Amino acid sequence: MAPQGMRFFERSKFLWDGESHDSRPAAEAKKGEYEAQGFETRLVEEDGKVLLYTRRVVKEIVIEGEAPPG
Repeated sequence: MAPQGMRFFERSKFLWDGESHDSRPAAEAKKGEYEAQGFETRLVEEDGKVLLYTRRVVKEIVIEGEAPPG
């Protein structure tokens, strides 16, 4: 069975990173990389694999260029 692409944890939506890790230490290493980039993470063990779900809240939107006339 394929992992769910999206899950809710504590009423927040997380997306699967697309990788199935064979061991918890491998998933923990990847989790650290995501957290260093500002992501929230959750690990899920399913069917003998460790899945990593991530989310990041947009804090700033940068718009380049001039505003359209209006």
